[in-house]
Amino acid sequence: MPHENVNPPNLARPSGFAHATVAPAGARIVHLSGQTAMDADGTIVPGGILEQFRQAFGNVLTALAAAGGTPDDLVSVTIYLTDVPDYQANGRQIGRIWRELAGTHYPAMAGIGITRLWQPEALIEISAVAALD
Repeated sequence: MPHENVNPPNLARPSGFAHATVAPAGARIVHLSGQTAMDADGTIVPGGILEQFRQAFGNVLTALAAAGGTPDDLVSVTIYLTDVPDYQANGRQIGRIWRELAGTHYPAMAGIGITRLWQPEALIEISAVAALD
């Protein structure tokens, strides 16, 4: 469902996110639970932030698809990180993974540094909200 990204000219130009996203009236709102880099066997994928971002975001998109949505339906994404500098250092590669999985649609987003996640080996957790027809 088309939605409107709002990027006021008096705020810094966003890169990889929108300052605000307006869902159309009558949209079906889907709240997607936080997803870590857990595979189908319940194990956190090995490797660093790139592998874990791919798995966690892929898990979000899998849940979204099961609810009848696509990446273009995302209106908000929150990323919880145990190591913000590591995520920032890998930002270009993370952007490539995002575009590979979701295209160039960037909803409203937040990145939040935290001390740990439910699974101690998890480096990242991603939750999202989508607006569907």
